[in-house]
Amino acid sequence: MRVLVIANQKGGVGKTTTAINLGTALAAIGENVLIIDLDPQGNASTGLGIERRNRRLSTYDVMLGEESLRAVLQPTAVPRLTVAPSTLDLLGVELEISGRKDRAYYLKNAVQTLAEDQKRGPEAERFTYVLIDCPPSLNLLTMNAMTAAHSVVVPLQCEFFALEGLSQLLATVDQVRTTLNPALSIHGIVLTMFDSRNSLAAQVVADVRSFMGDKVYDTVIPRNVRVSEAPSHGKPVLLYDLKCTGSQAYLKLASEVIQRERLYRAA
Repeated sequence: MRVLVIANQKGGVGKTTTAINLGTALAAIGENVLIIDLDPQGNASTGLGIERRNRRLSTYDVMLGEESLRAVLQPTAVPRLTVAPSTLDLLGVELEISGRKDRAYYLKNAVQTLAEDQKRGPEAERFTYVLIDCPPSLNLLTMNAMTAAHSVVVPLQCEFFALEGLSQLLATVDQVRTTLNPALSIHGIVLTMFDSRNSLAAQVVADVRSFMGDKVYDTVIPRNVRVSEAPSHGKPVLLYDLKCTGSQAYLKLASEVIQRERLYRAA
């Protein structure tokens, strides 16, 4: 079970959109995927059709250690895709657990317990990928996600301030690697909201590729109206409009993620 955290402290870069649609694309390819919604806004849960009134248990209960991760899971309309929904209660988690010694390990412990539970069940039902959607800040929730993860997927909007935010995130990953999770790595950087009509966007792509080299995925996610519309219908874009450029880009990204995983295993 590979755990990937979708993180960037900058808001509006496509974290939740990437989590939803990469998860859906991986499931469409045949993987069993769990999305853990760790953002108090709960947009990943909403975008997968989980209404707020149906979130009796959530990642808030998991982060307090009051419920197992298995207990909060909910199926989605996408075959092989499950979600652990979040609620606004998550806003108070930091205050509630900040004084505890193991405050950075709550999610890691929950994920490890789930992995052990799954080993006792049918192999066909085991999750192969866990994607964690983080809030747009480098707080205790994000630290928990990075501590629980094997690798970080960084969505990066094709705009002027992208590189500035990237350097801050890379410093945080280094800090987590030094203090909490020595095995944490950068899985890849996915360039989002690319507008081919904008010459600045092309320059940002060139700069990021020059700066980060092969850490940048070949796939670039275009700015696409259908991708923006899909969450209002409670659907990933692959269910909303499979043939649009956004859907096709996320399918390519999923294939690229799997290919990188194969290379990691071989190495």
